Amino acid sequence: MSLQMKGKVAVVTGATSGIGRASVLDFAKHGVNVVASGRREERGAELVAEAQGLPGQVTFLRADVTIAEDVENLIAIAVSEYGHIDYAFNNAGGARDIGRLHEMSNDDWDHYSDTFLKSVWRCMKYEVAHMLLNGSGVIINNASTAGLSSSDNPPYVAVKHGVVGLTKAASREYMGEGLRFNAVCPGWIETEMTSGWRDDPIAESQIRTQQSVQRIGAPEEVAALVRWMCSDEAAYITGVAWLIDGGFHA
Repeated sequence: MSLQMKGKVAVVTGATSGIGRASVLDFAKHGVNVVASGRREERGAELVAEAQGLPGQVTFLRADVTIAEDVENLIAIAVSEYGHIDYAFNNAGGARDIGRLHEMSNDDWDHYSDTFLKSVWRCMKYEVAHMLLNGSGVIINNASTAGLSSSDNPPYVAVKHGVVGLTKAASREYMGEGLRFNAVCPGWIETEMTSGWRDDPIAESQIRTQQSVQRIGAPEEVAALVRWMCSDEAAYITGVAWLIDGGFHA
């Protein structure tokens, strides 16, 4: 447990699986009280049960980050429960299968824009408003390596570049006001979103061999980075999009 983080309060979205779930548990292991959110209540109950006995308390609140009222309520309840918020990890997302760029529908585009970019702004809006009252706070946005490079999924690349830009711009807009903003850019991580690739031995081998460490990453490794970036040890870091990709982009 980190004595430096004991009693701090974090909000984590997209908390019921993958990187979000790992981050909730990592925070709690280091004494941080966590308000975890997601759309799957049964998964939320499982997460709370798994966190029993850890130094930090974990509570779950069902929230859809594409709904402004849900996000506003999430932050309000976190503040009401603990009095303040120190950290926020805006991690929620949800991909869907679409055709090529010229085959996309308006609904496809709106889904990517609202789920991956507007939702991050929506969370930051309420998180920042509260953190400014305390004069301190750290916000981490999940941007993916797609926020720094390209792939064959144009809308995903576009919105993740947007998350990186939003993160950097916020670090400038609120300079001198005690807030820090950073993004994490994970590569291939073992989550439900990547299970299709992982279940294909040929694809999995190709992905693994393209990385310097010759393996796919674990959600817990991203969670450790998120927690460190929130800590006082990273107090001089803001406006950064931090790659964690096993050397894929090296």
